Amino acid sequence: MNNKIIIQSDFDGTLTQEDTSFLILDKFAKGDWRKILEEYRSGKISVGQFNARAFAMVRASKDDLTFLIKEKARLREDSKELIDYLKGRGFRFVIVSNGLEFYIRTMLEAAGINNVEVYASGAIITPEGIITNYTAPAGGDIDDGFKEAYTRYFKQKGYTVIYIGNGPSDAQAARLADFIFATDALLEYCQQEKLNFAPFATLDDIITRMRTLPLANIADTVAPLTNRGFDLDSLTT
Repeated sequence: MNNKIIIQSDFDGTLTQEDTSFLILDKFAKGDWRKILEEYRSGKISVGQFNARAFAMVRASKDDLTFLIKEKARLREDSKELIDYLKGRGFRFVIVSNGLEFYIRTMLEAAGINNVEVYASGAIITPEGIITNYTAPAGGDIDDGFKEAYTRYFKQKGYTVIYIGNGPSDAQAARLADFIFATDALLEYCQQEKLNFAPFATLDDIITRMRTLPLANIADTVAPLTNRGFDLDSLTT
C-alpha cells in the first residue's frame, strides 16, 4: 500500500447523483426542514445543528429508509470503478461526509463496494426521529468543521491528501489538501482561490488524471486546466 497518499472523498453530490439526505428528508420529514437548511446555508447554525434538527423530523423505520435508499438513491456512474482503481493502486481511500453513515454504507453495499473507510454522522433511528452525531478523529463529539478536522488529522499523520468534492461544505477541507479534484461549486471556489486542482465532469475523468498526476511532488504541481480535454465553462454552468 502507498501509505503516504490518501484520497479523501466527499459523498453526496460527489459520488452520488443527488444529495441522499435531501431525498430522505423530502420523503419522511414531518415539518419544514428546508427552513432549517436555509439557516445552515446562511451560516446561522452548524452542520451538526442542521442534522440534529432536520433528522429529528423524520418518521420512518429502518426498513422504510433502506427501501427508499435502494429504490431511489443512485451513485454516480463509475463510482465503483474509481474506488477499485484507487485501491488497486494501493492508495488509502476514505469517505468523509456530512451525511449519515447508515445510508452511505447501504448505497455502497448495494453497489457491491466493500471495505471502504467511512467517516460520517452516526444515526440512531427511533419512532421519534433520527438522532445524529459526529465523532472527531481523536474521539469525542464535533459539531462543525467535520470534514476539515479529518483532513487536518490525515496531514498530521504525514499523509499527502488528494481531495475529491463538489460543494461549499468541501471548501475548507479542500484548502488543507495537497491536490483537489473539483466540480460544481467547489470548482468555482478553487478557481477563485487559485488552489491546486483539476476539474472533473465524470468520475472517469479522475481516473484518467490520476494516471498522469506526478504524485512524487504533487503539492508543488499546478494542474493544467486546458490541455486535458476539460471544458471549464461546461463544468461551471
